[in-house]
Amino acid sequence: MNHHQTARRIVVQTLHRLPAELRDAARQVPVCFEDFPAEDLVQDGLDPDILGLFVGAPRHEHANDPGPPPQIILYLENILDECEDAGTTFQEEVRRTYLHELGHYLGLDEEALAERDLD
Repeated sequence: MNHHQTARRIVVQTLHRLPAELRDAARQVPVCFEDFPAEDLVQDGLDPDILGLFVGAPRHEHANDPGPPPQIILYLENILDECEDAGTTFQEEVRRTYLHELGHYLGLDEEALAERDLD
């Protein structure tokens, strides 16, 4: 099983473990898997080592925002590097990164995510 398939399975398992009201909201935002951030994003200032990214407006603002649709992107090669650096498992880092980015979709800021140990 490759990293993309494994990550997709981890996200699905994490999604199923969420409380019902969060699970319904989480199903509204697609999750994409890439190895690294696109070069144009890095040139625009995105950290090349970023683990995940939420794109679009948070859920509560979505109806008022004509911008890109909400989407979560997980950068799997960066997550693998983080596992080596932090001594964590791929499953732990995918789960944590997914929940962090889902938190942004649900309208949580960095401080609120840190309070939930998802920084």
